[in-house]
Amino acid sequence: MKKVHIKSFGCQMNVYDGQRMADILSHQGYEETATPEGADLILLNTCHIRDRAVQKVYSELGKLRDIKNAQTAEGQETKIVVAGCVAQAEGAEIQHRQPAVDLVVGPQAYHRLPELLAEAARKRVVDTDLPIEDKFGFLPAPKPQIIRARGVSAFVTVQEGCDKFCAFCVVPYTRGAEFSRPVAQVLAEVERLAQAGVRDVTLIGQNVNAYHGEGPDGAVWGLARLMRRVAEVPGIARIRYTTSHPRDMDDDLIAAHRDLPQAMPFLHLPVQAGSDRILAAMNRKHTGDEYRRLIERIRKARPDIALSSDFIVGFPGETDADFEDTIRLVDEIGFASSYSFKYSPRPGTPAAELDAQIPRTVMDERLYRLQERIEHHRQAFNAAMVGRTVDVLLERVGRHPGQLAGKSPYLQAVQIESEANQIGDIVQVTIERAGSNSLFGRLAEAGRTDGKDMAA
Repeated sequence: MKKVHIKSFGCQMNVYDGQRMADILSHQGYEETATPEGADLILLNTCHIRDRAVQKVYSELGKLRDIKNAQTAEGQETKIVVAGCVAQAEGAEIQHRQPAVDLVVGPQAYHRLPELLAEAARKRVVDTDLPIEDKFGFLPAPKPQIIRARGVSAFVTVQEGCDKFCAFCVVPYTRGAEFSRPVAQVLAEVERLAQAGVRDVTLIGQNVNAYHGEGPDGAVWGLARLMRRVAEVPGIARIRYTTSHPRDMDDDLIAAHRDLPQAMPFLHLPVQAGSDRILAAMNRKHTGDEYRRLIERIRKARPDIALSSDFIVGFPGETDADFEDTIRLVDEIGFASSYSFKYSPRPGTPAAELDAQIPRTVMDERLYRLQERIEHHRQAFNAAMVGRTVDVLLERVGRHPGQLAGKSPYLQAVQIESEANQIGDIVQVTIERAGSNSLFGRLAEAGRTDGKDMAA
């Protein structure tokens, strides 16, 4: 068989897209390989969310050019493909900067990979169209053995694109308008995954809680109704979703966290900043106090829920007082984890044209302070787990002999000592120690808890 090396950058959506491209190529006679050396096809699935991510792609392409040239000299034809959001945003400029690239394909056109590769055998190709047809209807189902090899947890894209147009974000331009997959299509995919041993599914989308897919009854279903139906699929024990927008967190979805045992008590809900002035400039359509009240409603419905968020520091015009509002919000909410970044101007977004861009030294200082507070709350949350017994889904063999690794309901990595091959099982684990990035525990001897006794 021919070999393909796929490297995905960025979000969970790119991980999912990378797997689906591998599924397409497996039907074309390709098998995946972990390294680019020796591959007949090298595919970079790219992220455009920050400038640093884009520069990583061009740096990687320089290395891949050398591999391609060396293999060509030895008589092995090698093709390089750039897919994903950088492909969509930069198009033919990629091939101008790096002529070794044979094919540039956007995230909404990768279902056409076989015919595009055939065309690329004759000439260099760029396809960044946003087609009208639903690409998901053209994607082949992965083989059961491939699903099993990927593990007991899986992503399922249910929604793409975004209509929010936050001032800093390129997603509406690289992924297009909001689109939701039909319920039947999503359920068919989840059922295939469950039949191959998947226990934990994460429903993903750029704005996943804006899901509005057509149901089998002809009605429009929201995310909460979809989750309830996914929970009925035999074998699915855990359901998560990401990434959400506060404006789309409705009462039905909050109730699903309260009512569905499969809904995990962990919610990623980006706020981006604590200052109302900056939130307005970002076009986030919510205030800091509205976000706080939303968290109160969620915690009232599900007291054990843990929260994570996204933050941007150094947005144009951010003052010291604005930044202190963000620090205050972090301390008030007490996030279990969060992602934080320096503002990165993205070409074509409104924020890139704003005056009062923040000096990098100021952004560096603010990011350091913010990450210090985020880490403080993360470590406090992990330390509070010590002595508790929680359900852990065992996902893989650990680093050391006799060790298995899994995830808590709160997405924490958990390591246990066990000689039995229990991968795919949900077991009771008493947490004995909190490390810097993992929890360590032992199989509980008796008793059962689903973790709902733990206050967030």
